[in-house]
Amino acid sequence: MQLLEKKRRKVIINITSLIDVLFLLLIFFMVSSTFVEQPGMKLELPESESSTMERIKELVLEINQDGSIFLNESPIQLDSLENKFKKLLPALESPSLILKADKSVPHGTVVKVMDKAKISGLEKLIIATKTGK
Repeated sequence: MQLLEKKRRKVIINITSLIDVLFLLLIFFMVSSTFVEQPGMKLELPESESSTMERIKELVLEINQDGSIFLNESPIQLDSLENKFKKLLPALESPSLILKADKSVPHGTVVKVMDKAKISGLEKLIIATKTGK
């Protein structure tokens, strides 16, 4: 008696559609990500009497460990921050603020600054971080 062996079919997994979805996700995240490059060199520019007013590219707000606040490297008080944002808003290329806060600054202070930025009309808030190693 001779037994007939059934031929086993090889299982083939079609991953073409999976690869398409992964490429679409990759493209989506590449397009929707924003990258901010901060220059690391400080320059002292020469003065000119015939200079004209230029548009400010970005607002940078720094909160130091001791709680002192600097807007574009000039000291400012938390109470006058909202008025300063409103004054500078028309001169901005894009209504955004880069927030650099020391990690030891109380959370409440950072939230107050974020609230004042939103109330004054700034549409985009970028929180600066340091890459971990």
